[in-house]
Amino acid sequence: MPDRLPTITTLAELVRLVADDVYVRWSRGPEADAVSRSRDSLTGVELPGLSASPLRVEPWWDDRSRELWVARRLFDYRHLRELRGSDVRAWVLRGEEVGRGPDNEPLVRCAEPLAWVADSALRECIALVDAQHSTEWGPLDRSSSGR
Repeated sequence: MPDRLPTITTLAELVRLVADDVYVRWSRGPEADAVSRSRDSLTGVELPGLSASPLRVEPWWDDRSRELWVARRLFDYRHLRELRGSDVRAWVLRGEEVGRGPDNEPLVRCAEPLAWVADSALRECIALVDAQHSTEWGPLDRSSSGR
């Protein structure tokens, strides 16, 4: 299945997929996720769906850049590749939300894998987020919390 998935190579391609039921997930891909479940990393509790980030644009975002919205969605969890291994990649799926995870993230049931996200698109996302020059914002990486 992963070999048959198309690959999104630009941020613009990813923005065209934005919809209410489209999510981005960082994992080893749809085949690996079909035989395993997401777990709470603190307690080990099996979750009822896959942890994912919605690509749907929230109403309060108004007419701001859809590119920046989507870039944030990928930027937030890009550290998972370093944390869980080089075979962890971003991929996009159509899914149904079945609950909320311990970090209040959507837990989804994958209805249809849509595409892999290439590193070229990720580089565009990182560049766009970095261009905001925010000193108070960064990836959701607990390992950098300085405990």
